[in-house]
Amino acid sequence: MCEAEVATVLQGIGSGIEQIGLSSYQLQHLRAIKECRTSALGGHVDACTSCGTVRISYNSCRNRHCPKCQGHKRELWIQKREQELLAVPYFHVVFTLPSELNTLAMHQPKLVYDALFSGAWQTLQAFGATRQLQMGMIAILHTWGQQLSLHPHLHCIVPGGGVMKNGRFKAMRCDGKFLFSVKAMSKMFRAKYVSELRSQGIKDKELFDCLFTKPWVVYAKRPFGHPQSVIEYLGRYTHKVAISNSRIKQVSEREVVFSYKDYKTGGKVKEMALSHGEFVRRFARHILPHRFVRIRHFGILSSTWKRNKLAALQAQLHIKRQAVEVRTKLHCCPYCKTPTMVTLLTFGERGPPKQYLGISQPIVSCAKS
Repeated sequence: MCEAEVATVLQGIGSGIEQIGLSSYQLQHLRAIKECRTSALGGHVDACTSCGTVRISYNSCRNRHCPKCQGHKRELWIQKREQELLAVPYFHVVFTLPSELNTLAMHQPKLVYDALFSGAWQTLQAFGATRQLQMGMIAILHTWGQQLSLHPHLHCIVPGGGVMKNGRFKAMRCDGKFLFSVKAMSKMFRAKYVSELRSQGIKDKELFDCLFTKPWVVYAKRPFGHPQSVIEYLGRYTHKVAISNSRIKQVSEREVVFSYKDYKTGGKVKEMALSHGEFVRRFARHILPHRFVRIRHFGILSSTWKRNKLAALQAQLHIKRQAVEVRTKLHCCPYCKTPTMVTLLTFGERGPPKQYLGISQPIVSCAKS
């Protein structure tokens, strides 16, 4: 029996997906996820030159919302970031939007999410300016809560200091706490965000009045013990999707059962059942606008700054950049575990040649002589 997946739900709902009010853009992405690693996308026949194993593999959809297509992208992203580390403390900071903005987010997601990035960075910049420091930040957008509700927030990694006007890095004493008061940052974040909305032409006075009566949340975790652990930790967030396949426990003819953490009860794991249509509708909420950039780099961690000044800053901090070691398992044999898989042929949606059907074991003729 196959394990339940998001694709299982999409296959089960069939033509009923047309009846739940999704846009053609959302349907396009959901179709890609449904067809991922199936004959609909074609595939290839691979053989191991070491043990002779022959394996049929179907192509992935490479959609950034697909639960099955993120592992390799995450690994490549982490490898790049390892070359950019500074030998300083790093903090994990989370900027969260209040639920009162959810309706606007559903109708104008790009505006709401762009303002979230901008408001968070302007807030950090303003506090850094009080110490005459140029700050840095890597920000990753997540739009979901544990129950697939709309819950836009940014996971940010912030170095524990900044660059002075003379170009030298200045670490800030933190005593285990964040660099600045999170309570003060929360108030400024609210003001910066509302200002961004106004600058984009939003004139809903009732909404703005409501937002200023709400306490906004900026949360900061204690600094990481070692810069390397920053990258390992960040890897959990970079290429996540709204729900992983491992959380889907059962897909029946009528409903989908999935697990979630209830943070109101200390993170206790519970289960929720939704109809196929409601599950797909909630999942589709988190399909981002076309070409929307969900991982952004700011200040001394921006691509422009790193391209021109990172090497000098790392030298100043006595950091030796290691040669990039490409770590990939894409061509490893699933049986002998050696990186000796080669592609014999590719095929389209009609499927592989008949002589390869049913083959998933070593074939002597493919082994090395």
